[in-house]
Amino acid sequence: MLPEVRDRVLQAYKRIAEVDRPEVWITLRDEDDVLAEAVSLDEALAAGADLPLAGTLVAVKDNIDVAGLPTTAACPEFAYIPTESAVAVERLTSQGALVLGKTNLDQFATGLVGTRSPYGAVRCAWDPTLVSGGSSSGSAVAVALGIADIGIGTDTAGSGRVPAAFHGIVGIKASLGIVPTTGVVPACVDYDCVTVLARDLDSATAAMNVMTGPTITDPRSRAWPADVRLAASPEPRVAIPRGEDLASLSPAYRRAFEETVAGLAEKGFTHVEVDISELLDAATLLYDGAMVAQRYSAVGKFLDTEPAGADPTVAAIVRSAAGPSAHRYVDDLDTLARAKTTARALLSDVDGLLLPTTTEHPTIAAVQADPKNINRRLGTFTNFCNLLDMAAVAVPGAPTHDGTPFGVMVVVPAFEDQIAIDLAARLSGTPSPTLIEDGIEVLVVGAHLRGFPVHHQLTDRGARFSGEVTTTADYRLVDLHTTPPKPGLVRRAGAGAPISGELYRMSAAALGTFLAGLPAPMGLGPVELSDGRWVTGFCCAHDAAEKGTDITEFGGWSAYSSRGHGPAAVGGDPHRQ
Repeated sequence: MLPEVRDRVLQAYKRIAEVDRPEVWITLRDEDDVLAEAVSLDEALAAGADLPLAGTLVAVKDNIDVAGLPTTAACPEFAYIPTESAVAVERLTSQGALVLGKTNLDQFATGLVGTRSPYGAVRCAWDPTLVSGGSSSGSAVAVALGIADIGIGTDTAGSGRVPAAFHGIVGIKASLGIVPTTGVVPACVDYDCVTVLARDLDSATAAMNVMTGPTITDPRSRAWPADVRLAASPEPRVAIPRGEDLASLSPAYRRAFEETVAGLAEKGFTHVEVDISELLDAATLLYDGAMVAQRYSAVGKFLDTEPAGADPTVAAIVRSAAGPSAHRYVDDLDTLARAKTTARALLSDVDGLLLPTTTEHPTIAAVQADPKNINRRLGTFTNFCNLLDMAAVAVPGAPTHDGTPFGVMVVVPAFEDQIAIDLAARLSGTPSPTLIEDGIEVLVVGAHLRGFPVHHQLTDRGARFSGEVTTTADYRLVDLHTTPPKPGLVRRAGAGAPISGELYRMSAAALGTFLAGLPAPMGLGPVELSDGRWVTGFCCAHDAAEKGTDITEFGGWSAYSSRGHGPAAVGGDPHRQ
């Protein structure tokens, strides 16, 4: 067995004993069983298996199936033992992740507090008098306490983001359907999604990357579209809410959000205030509108039997959801359609919307005294996301003045998940991990390089920088003497030199529009890189090349330009991002 994997498993169980938080788990796997899986994992690795999540320890919310472990949804009478894992879990374990057990939650994923469970209120990791946030409470606390590397939860109203904010960790809520919900106990079937919690953005993104992709078993699952953007703007612009839209924030959270906004410029952002009142109004429909009927459809008939383990608050919410009429449901769908249009307009000229994740951090005692109103406030900024088909990434913001965590989230339209991750990384001051690996690699060698005049034609299409590369020694570069200045790359097998360039990934649709806009004599064709890969790259007609000036000796357009030939790079440094 790889010592580090074995040690991590042993350390996790040691940590479980140290923290003494039994309410985190509904079903904790036997340590010997997890160690036995680690042995099998080691054997697979020794045989050469490629397992990117090898040894990653996972806590799974107990409304998500893990084969052989009970699924309770935090209601003992509801329990069943699945023979197959949820698609999301199976994808994680197939890549080497190890499941530690099933975690506590707000019963039937109904709540944002983490207290609505017969298995006990899940306490905040750093202050046991405070709520942990729900409904993915146990998964978040398992991560925050240093037990699990990642927590898998669900997020219909904010359940994967609110507990992340309370614990200073990361929560990724992908676009609806990107992660299949096969094997997940439904809450609101049209608005449920599987979410990831982790201590850092890299770990969360790696897990989300593995879980994505449609499946025939989930009719609501979706693939990345052909025109998906693969990178945020180099100089991102975000929208922030007006002051009046932040009225629900506690004074401490209001100050923390203002300090987060004040620090945006230093991190390379510009921002603009927008009116999000229509989005906040739409958020109320998740519980106070006819949409709540989906919760009755999911588990209402079961709760009508009045099981002994039913949480009174959850049972009251779900059973009352049998009441809305069909015509009211249709009216609410129309309201949401209009709000979606508003959201698209608000975000049409920005990269994303920056919001506080939640409003305050209440005590367990306060929630027990007022279980509905506090819970409703906590979802002020999270509830609308799934209703309006948006994605979000929650990360720590500026801490409050007493040093406690405060969270913000980047909200984007559906399928802009990579953009949200890029913006969250910039907010966190870390390199941005890659979520979406789709796309076509494109080599640029001239005016599209960073710092040169038409580089924006790549960034406007969401192209993602992959690195600096060189061709094989079979190419020649010529100055075509065009306006604006640009070079041409031509293949001369055995009679060329390595030419430097930059590699980008673009969606298929973006590449199509890019190619359609190329002026003569430019084109795109296969180019061989020095590492043996063939990629799509710039080329030009041979007759145009013969009329140009051969500049192969410079090894690339940047070097040629820096010596006073061709154009000067915009901003001086052709390699500036």
